[in-house]
Amino acid sequence: MVRRVPCSRACFILANSIGKCQADLLDKMGHVKLQTQTGINAIEDGSGLCDAGYPNKTTVACMINAEIGAVLAVMRRNVRWGVHYMSDDDQLEHFLVQSLKVLRRQIFSWHNQWHVISPSLYLQPFLDVIQSDETGAPITGVALSSVYKILTLDVIDQNTVNVGDAMHLVVDAVTSCRFEVTDPGSEEVVLMKILQVLLACVKSKASMMLSNQHICTIVNTCFRIVHQAGTKSELLQRIARYTMHELVRCIFSHLQDINNTELALVNGSTTLKQGTGGLNNEHNSANRQLENGSLNSASDSQPLSACIAGTDSGSVSDVTATVVVEDAGIVSSGKETDLNELQLMNEPYGIPCMVEIFHFLCSLLNVVEHMGMSPRSNTIAFDEDVPLFALTLINSAIELGGPSFHRHPRLLYLIQDELFCNLMQFGLSMSPLVLSMACSIVLNLYHHLRTELKLQIEAFFSCIILRLAQSKYGASYQQQEVAMEALVDFCRQKTFMVEMYANFDCDITCSNVFEDIANLLSKSAFPVNTPLSSMHILALDGLIAVMQGMAERIGIGSLSSEQSPVNLEEYTPFWHEKCENFSDPKIWVPFVYRRKYFKKRLMIGADHFNRDTKKGLEFLQGTHLLPDKLDAPSVACFFRYTAGLDKNLIGDFLGNHDEFCIQVLHEFARTFDFKDMMLDTALRLFLETFRLPGESQKIQRVLEAFSERYYEQAPHILANKDAALLLSYSIIMLNTDQHNSQVKKKMTEEDFIRNNRRINGGNDLPREFLSELYHSICKNEIQTTPEQGSGFPEMTPSRWIYLLHKSKKSAPFIVSDSKAYLDFDMFSILSGPTIAAISVVFDNAENAEVYQTCMDGFLAVAKISAHYHVENILDDLVVSLCKFVTVFDPLSVEDSIIAFGDDTKARMATETVFTIANRYGDYIRTGWRNILDCILKFHKLGLLPARMASDAAEESELSTETEDGGKRNTNSLSLSRLPSVSTPKRSSGLMSRFSQLLYLGAEEPRSVPTKEQLAAQQCTLQTIQKCHIDSIFTESKFLQAESLLHLSKALTSAAGQPKKGNSASEDEDTSVFCLELLVAITLNNRDRIELLWQGVYEHISNIVQSTVMPCALVEKAVFGLLRICHRLLPYKENITDELLRSLQLVLKLDARVADAYYEQITHEVSHLMKANASHIRSHLGWRTITSLLSITARHLEAAEAGFDALLFIMSDRAHLLPANYVLCVDAAKQFAESRVGQVDRSVMALDLMAGSVSCLEKWTKDAKQATKEEEVAKMLQDIGDMWVRLIQGLKKLCLDQREEVRNHALLSLQNSLTGSVGINLPDSLWLQCFDQVIFSVLDELLEISQTHSQKDFRNIEGTLVLGLKLLCKVFLQLIQDLSQLAGFSKLWLAVLSRLEIYMKVKIRGRRSEKLQELVPELLKNILLVMKTGGVLVQSSSVDGSSLWELTWLHINNFAPSLQSAVFHEQDSEHLQHKQSEKVEGLGPDVCNSVSSNETAGKDDPGIG
Repeated sequence: MVRRVPCSRACFILANSIGKCQADLLDKMGHVKLQTQTGINAIEDGSGLCDAGYPNKTTVACMINAEIGAVLAVMRRNVRWGVHYMSDDDQLEHFLVQSLKVLRRQIFSWHNQWHVISPSLYLQPFLDVIQSDETGAPITGVALSSVYKILTLDVIDQNTVNVGDAMHLVVDAVTSCRFEVTDPGSEEVVLMKILQVLLACVKSKASMMLSNQHICTIVNTCFRIVHQAGTKSELLQRIARYTMHELVRCIFSHLQDINNTELALVNGSTTLKQGTGGLNNEHNSANRQLENGSLNSASDSQPLSACIAGTDSGSVSDVTATVVVEDAGIVSSGKETDLNELQLMNEPYGIPCMVEIFHFLCSLLNVVEHMGMSPRSNTIAFDEDVPLFALTLINSAIELGGPSFHRHPRLLYLIQDELFCNLMQFGLSMSPLVLSMACSIVLNLYHHLRTELKLQIEAFFSCIILRLAQSKYGASYQQQEVAMEALVDFCRQKTFMVEMYANFDCDITCSNVFEDIANLLSKSAFPVNTPLSSMHILALDGLIAVMQGMAERIGIGSLSSEQSPVNLEEYTPFWHEKCENFSDPKIWVPFVYRRKYFKKRLMIGADHFNRDTKKGLEFLQGTHLLPDKLDAPSVACFFRYTAGLDKNLIGDFLGNHDEFCIQVLHEFARTFDFKDMMLDTALRLFLETFRLPGESQKIQRVLEAFSERYYEQAPHILANKDAALLLSYSIIMLNTDQHNSQVKKKMTEEDFIRNNRRINGGNDLPREFLSELYHSICKNEIQTTPEQGSGFPEMTPSRWIYLLHKSKKSAPFIVSDSKAYLDFDMFSILSGPTIAAISVVFDNAENAEVYQTCMDGFLAVAKISAHYHVENILDDLVVSLCKFVTVFDPLSVEDSIIAFGDDTKARMATETVFTIANRYGDYIRTGWRNILDCILKFHKLGLLPARMASDAAEESELSTETEDGGKRNTNSLSLSRLPSVSTPKRSSGLMSRFSQLLYLGAEEPRSVPTKEQLAAQQCTLQTIQKCHIDSIFTESKFLQAESLLHLSKALTSAAGQPKKGNSASEDEDTSVFCLELLVAITLNNRDRIELLWQGVYEHISNIVQSTVMPCALVEKAVFGLLRICHRLLPYKENITDELLRSLQLVLKLDARVADAYYEQITHEVSHLMKANASHIRSHLGWRTITSLLSITARHLEAAEAGFDALLFIMSDRAHLLPANYVLCVDAAKQFAESRVGQVDRSVMALDLMAGSVSCLEKWTKDAKQATKEEEVAKMLQDIGDMWVRLIQGLKKLCLDQREEVRNHALLSLQNSLTGSVGINLPDSLWLQCFDQVIFSVLDELLEISQTHSQKDFRNIEGTLVLGLKLLCKVFLQLIQDLSQLAGFSKLWLAVLSRLEIYMKVKIRGRRSEKLQELVPELLKNILLVMKTGGVLVQSSSVDGSSLWELTWLHINNFAPSLQSAVFHEQDSEHLQHKQSEKVEGLGPDVCNSVSSNETAGKDDPGIG
């Protein structure tokens, strides 16, 4: 058998390859391994080798000589090539042997370098051997090896002389190789070496000298061997496929180096006419096949495999079968080839051969259905082998060509049409391998050419990926899994989902690919009544990949955080709006937002329309999506481009006889582009958009509109629109006839042709045209009841043709630049399903890796939610996560800790919850309640720091209350001064808890923990430490206001409502802990106390008022309130009163509770007041303080601290203010009245009261400096009121039962009255003072002396003496002013009356000697002063009512001798001298009033 490889032309045979799907080069084929220096990497890098050094001349000659010897040695084994003698003319050496020997003689005689020697000289003898049909397979194989070796010596490159001719000779010789087959093994060796040499040619440095024709010939030959290898050994199959794969890679790796687009256009557009009319004609044929309903190219020729039959040994055979398929890719149809085309094919290879090869690879996918199977075909499944092999080659070409396809329209069009059309078919393959490879190709195309494949990508997802990934469309589990894997791969591309949303979801005419993918992934991640599978996790990976992509875009930048809303005030024809610049985000982002708004509103309008046509249109008018006055074009666009409309309603509307409906119908038809479409294809597209009405008149109107539009755009052979109408009618009738089961007798082709005679303007239509229409309708029914809804339809031929037409007019593909332009809207759609899916998967998962994936997803969602301030989503996420923070309450503390440590899921959820709380707490709202529940769980187990809340407060305190030199203010409220709350024993600190677990108490013996238990405990502690729970509260000052408020409310809610009586210790422990945290965040947020105060106060108030017994909770509430006031008073003057008013809660404490804590409360109030006295300005604030201090006067333990605080206020007068004067006086009176403690405290209180007069005098001076008279009068009146309050307070104390207090009170009252001269009190007030205070005190003291025993009021006589001295001293000091008053006589008589009574009083049954002596003496002094001052002068009146007469009338009753003693006839100087001696005790003021030159004497001890 002789094999031959003919090389008639550079043509492909459109045939099927039968063999393995992967062409791996096995280790055993080492003899065909390529030299690394000629590998594809060198070609891809474009590194020129012409500068490299050539091998040594002698070395190369020796190598070639060795190859000659090897060939001759093999030839000599055959008798035919044996020794011949020169004498025998007929036995001369054969030409092949002779040429080899001649070459051997010459190679060592050549003097030039090898690159200047034509390679043909030393290659031709070997090529002759290869081409000879007289040589056997062993000889041919050795010759091929020799050629391969020479090609790989780096002797031949692009600079070698005549290298182009030499390379052409090699390709021609190898592709036309002929040899005699002796055994199958040797035949396969030769085929392998042929592949080896051809691949070496393409990888050679001189490969660029090969023409387009030779490249096509090489690929054609290799494919023939691939095809024939299906009946050969596994090794040959794999080598053949590997070689084919490498050829494609080498050829298309040059595509990126071809930059001349113009040349590529010329080359690509003129090359293929040597085939069946070129690619244009072939594409028309493909379109015709599509119209006939087949996605595969139809071929009626003999199946290729049937032409490849084995022949008997010894016969002559070609390497591959010479089979020609009629519609093969570039097989000649016998037409003359244009000289220009031949010239292009003979040029160095470039775009022309790449177009041929790529088209051929696509055509391999078209003949799958028309191929037979050889009985000796390999074990690879036939239904997946051929497409898989072709798809693999195509994928390699796209990988290497990459974006360079974009520069070459012919290649690009092959991808847009033929390749994608086939991908749409093989995407539905039952073979997972084929489906996977198709998806890989689309992924590569997306990366490199997505701007040119917008609608193709949409179709692939809608019709393939989204259909197969769902079980409801009948896909197998394997198909679902492959589709899901492909979808997730796309989702992992950072900008994929953004571009899907921008290009499709925001395009009115496209489907919502983003939403469909999101819905699919979220639903697929849910394990419904099934265990968790890889499919669920895969879908979840896709969702999380999308979320992580959004999270990574945060901070990269966007136009604005939120786009301004679209407001339509009137209708605009938005259907055909265009974006000015799709490359500028400032332009296209608002544009797509606007389009998305329209699309959303249209979806709502479609829903209204489907329920009620009229109301639906009215709704659209109301939203300005249709004009107020309906016009036909706008309604037609609504019907044409709005998804989800009920197609029955559209059909009824369009078929209506109403004039407006007819206008809409014709406008509707004008929205279609029927250019270059066959009539049946156009009709299919038209009828897919609505349901054709059943009434003949409606059908008539619809078809008239269609025919008019079709004839307008694609008349072809039709004479007029009536011909189009009649033919359309005929097609509809044929469709009904052929596909209606009730029609028994079907219309034949002849019947159809006969029915359409003379309809074309009186002439017949071409028979071939009608025949094509007939078969198209018979094979594929026109769906007059199209699919409803917006599901995932199958791709039909007519839909594909429409897609290609539509792609010419569609908006450009928007390429995202990895910025977050649309992420907010996308996140709004995706967040809810993602959180739910992650939660369900996390709940059902049992793998740590899946746990981590879920946590990464949660964190990504949290980050995005926080960035876009979507609080409700973040709350949902927190709620979902907190469900997994499980602590086993029924177990013991130790068991619960161990169980938590063993629960990886719970620990990871815990860490994630608190990571979110710490990072994104600003945007948590209701979720704080769930977080607090988790914190409380750990608190109950004693896993939190022992003083976590207190530490937070102290830290704030230390950081803000340090003074110069870093010293702490000694008056500040310290936690060390606060009583410690008796917390449960188990609520110990984190490390102490661990210690307890390690060293269990000896009192209750337990088993020693195992290593596993200790490890679990350690895990628990590490988890809690990682959570940084305390940071939530210590850093709460950085929380946004709303979040902080929700945190505060959550703490209040978690603490629960306080209950009357004793509550369970566990509940109280929780309430105490929450209260501590509440106080902590309040202290940490002093600058925002207004935000928190109301809630905090109400909570503490509820605790205080509902507690009837001392307990830790009320203790913490009271002292927490005091701490808040103490900390905030210096900084928040605007709410000082409110803070201080809150302290009145202390006054509402139950008596038992107050008794338990009042000493400590007083200390704290004292510290608070001392530290903040300067900040308390209002009367209200001081009233609260003094009220608290006043209560302590009756409390034995608290009195000292309370009086100390009062002493601080009143002693140095610095903090005594008009606002607190009366309050402090009242408080001092309380302490003076109190019998708790020593009398000294009461005496000191009296001193404080008396000393406060100086403040009144100072304020009077200050008041006089005021500018406004009204203000002066008001201030003086207020001072007078304060003075009255002081005097009245002292008056009461003058009646105290205790002698020391009573007597000191009288002295204090005397000092206060005599020291009030500078206060500038009105005379009327003094009269009131005498009447209501002085006289009242004297009268009441007198009454006490008469009614009470000595035991009750000890030494009352001394008190009476002091009272009289008080009366006389005050009267003498004020006599000059009082004498001017009209009521002076009455006042004077009242004084005389008291003196008389005291003179005559009996104490315990006898007159008082002290009073008997004191009264005349005091009265005499008064009279002398009155005489000297001219107040009392001798006068008379008719009725005897003069002051003189009344005075002596009264005095003579009890001291008749005084008149002569005071008013006797003596020398005035002697009299004045005597008077001065008598009144020495009245002091300087009185003496000065007697005489201006009178000197002051010492007070009389009896009066002073």
